[in-house]
Amino acid sequence: MMIAYHFPPLVGSSGIQRTLGFARALPALGWQPAILSAHPRAYEQARPEQPGSLPDSLQVHRAFALDTSRHLAFFGRYPLSMALPDRWVTWLLGAIPAGLAMICQLKPAVLWSTYPIATAHLIGYWLARVSGLPWVADFRDPMAHEGYPPDQRAWQSFLKVEQRVFSRANLCVFATEGAAQLYRKRYPRAADRIRVIENGYDEADFVAAETNLTNTPLNPGAFTLLHSGIVYPEWRNPIHLLQAIRQLLDVGRIDPASFRLRFRAPVHDAFLKEQIVKLQLEQLVEIFPSVPYQDALAEMIRADGLLVLQSDGCNDQIPAKFYEYIRAGRPILALTDSAGDTAEAMRKFGLNNIAPLDSPSAITDRLAIFLQQARSGQIPPIPTNMLRQASRHERATLLAIMLNAVSCSTA
Repeated sequence: MMIAYHFPPLVGSSGIQRTLGFARALPALGWQPAILSAHPRAYEQARPEQPGSLPDSLQVHRAFALDTSRHLAFFGRYPLSMALPDRWVTWLLGAIPAGLAMICQLKPAVLWSTYPIATAHLIGYWLARVSGLPWVADFRDPMAHEGYPPDQRAWQSFLKVEQRVFSRANLCVFATEGAAQLYRKRYPRAADRIRVIENGYDEADFVAAETNLTNTPLNPGAFTLLHSGIVYPEWRNPIHLLQAIRQLLDVGRIDPASFRLRFRAPVHDAFLKEQIVKLQLEQLVEIFPSVPYQDALAEMIRADGLLVLQSDGCNDQIPAKFYEYIRAGRPILALTDSAGDTAEAMRKFGLNNIAPLDSPSAITDRLAIFLQQARSGQIPPIPTNMLRQASRHERATLLAIMLNAVSCSTA
């Protein structure tokens, strides 16, 4: 039984693809998943499900849930105590009885819950405690880490959830080795219960995206560098990139008619627009809304280059989009700390266009090199065997092995 807030018809989060990819791949590996998710009213954005997006055999159960900021606020304000550990804590009230009913009906062998909605792990904790079923907690990224959440009460709330998880979960899974190492140090007694399953890409989604793919450039006559997904002012702030572009324009190293920077579904549109206007880059920088997932993949394939943004405060994380980027087969520019997991992932796949996110001068130099290499075809493709290892099927195979292990150990 898979406990996941992020699931269709929710849109706007790449985290959906991890759970959805596992749910699609696990049946061929001997595991039939059933999903316990939240009522769609709790989602900030939802889109009608596309036909065939979910396996016909997949059971999806939705429990009562509210978004505190939208449903329980008074004149736009609400006490933080009503949103700890997160704004969807009311999901706990609906998910416990719904989850117990699913356990009685379906007799699952293992529970699996997934962050970044901390309430999902609370649901997993209580269902595991009441039922006695083995439990795999999928953290993906760190929860309570330095500077996040910024509010101390929220940070303490996250820490308490972590402590409950590590007191009971049979396995705790992270998406990067850096995050796993962080938690091995934090919870040394649980070190042997910590595993890594990286994010990945779904080959079937790319095949579908390529079916009706057009070869028309995103901007005919101009090199388009695409960032697909959320831009966080704290952790994925492109301000120094924008300054670098301004500098290259001023010295004539970028032709304003032959370059575009595109942000697809950045969420923080107003923040971006303010920076763009300040630097007078309105003619070069584009901001577009979200599109259906396969359309977003098709856009990645059609782009001339793909952009990764990751601050040094997230060195233990790798953006999930990175794995889709490598499958898209386009040149990648990563603005990130060279000591972090994102840079290590770039180097692992033979990708060397890396510069620190907070250094306009370094970005200026690297962007010029990247554009020259990408335009002249000097960036070699990633070997097929390496790409295959990053597929969602390979990641699901690792999960199936873990599920087999915990189910056998408690049988």
